[in-house]
Amino acid sequence: MEKWVRGEEIGHGSFATISKTKPRKGSPLMAIKSSKACGFQTLENEKRVLDKIGACSQIIKCYGENHSVENGVNYHNLLLEFASGGSLSDQIKINGGRLPEPEIRRHARSILKGLSFIHSKGFVHCDIKLQNILMFDNGNVKIADFGLAKETSSSLETEQLTVRGTPLNLAPESVNFNEYESPSDIWALGCAVVEMVTGNPVWNYKQEPNIWALLLRIGGDEVPEIPEELSEEGKDFLSKCLIKDSKKRWTAEMLLNHTFVSDIKDDDESDNTVVSEEFSPRCPLDFSNWDSSPQPNSPEFSLELFNVFEFSSSSSSSNCLISPENRLRQLVSGDSANWSFSESWVTVRN
Repeated sequence: MEKWVRGEEIGHGSFATISKTKPRKGSPLMAIKSSKACGFQTLENEKRVLDKIGACSQIIKCYGENHSVENGVNYHNLLLEFASGGSLSDQIKINGGRLPEPEIRRHARSILKGLSFIHSKGFVHCDIKLQNILMFDNGNVKIADFGLAKETSSSLETEQLTVRGTPLNLAPESVNFNEYESPSDIWALGCAVVEMVTGNPVWNYKQEPNIWALLLRIGGDEVPEIPEELSEEGKDFLSKCLIKDSKKRWTAEMLLNHTFVSDIKDDDESDNTVVSEEFSPRCPLDFSNWDSSPQPNSPEFSLELFNVFEFSSSSSSSNCLISPENRLRQLVSGDSANWSFSESWVTVRN
C-alpha cells in the first residue's frame, strides 16, 4: 500500500478516529481509521474479520493496515473505502428526521444482502445501527465497523457481563442470556428500520444515568412499537425482525424474499449474496421448514422466569444458566458491567 497523508478528521468513536486520507501519488480518496495502543484490539479484530469474510458489494472494503507514529503517539491504522454520504444516521438528519419508504426498502435490502453474506461466512456483526451503515455517491449503502464482530457460536473472549454492541439495539437474548448470534443482527436491523421511518430510536429512550428501565423493556414482554406510517408490507417485515424469541425470528435469507424488499431492483447483479431457494413463509404454520434446532434456553423473558435459573460463577460461557433478573441487575450495578463496547460514532464533518 502506498504512503498516505492524513487529512481532516470526519468522525470519532470510543476507540478510534476517522480521517480523510489521500495517497501521495493521486490514488482515490480513502478513509483512515486510527486507534491508539489502548484500543487497537478492535481494529485488529475488524481487519481479521474482513479478511476472513472476503469481498461483498454491501460490505466496506479494507485496503490494508499499518502503524504510524505521529507527534510521538503510536497509531494502528486501517485504510478503508471513503463514503462521501456519511452514515444513514447523517442522512436522516439531512432529510429532516426521517427517510421516505422507497429509500428505506432499498437500504433494508442492501443491509440484508450484506448480513446474508456475513452470516453465510460464519460471522455475526454484533453492532448493526444506522451509524455503521455508510452511503456512497451512487446512493448505495454498505455495512461498516466490524470491530465487535465474532464468529458464529463462539464464546465471548471477555466476561459474561460484557455488553457487545449498542444498548438501544440489543436483542432480548443478548440482554437476558448474553447470546450474540445471527438473529441478534436481524433484531438490530429491525431497530434500524424503525429509526429510518421515525427518526427516533426504536424504544424512544432518553439517555439517563441508569438504564435499568431500558434493559427491562428490551428483555421483558414488551414488543417495540411498529410505526403506523409504514405500509402494511413494512409493518409485516418489521414484525418478522422484532420477534422476541430468536428461534422464531426470520433470517436474512428469509427476509430477502419478503415483499417489502424482494421487488427492489438491485443496482449490482454480480454480488455474492446467499439467498435461499426455498419458499418464504407467510404464516406461523409455514415456519416449521425454517425453524432452527431447539435451544435449551428460550430468550423469552418474563417476571415468572426470575428464579428458574441459577447463576454459575464458575462459567463464563454465553450459554451459562443465568436468570434474566440476575443478568439485568449485574449489567446495571455499576462496576460489574462493561459498557465500553457500545461505541458511538460522532460525525465531525462529512
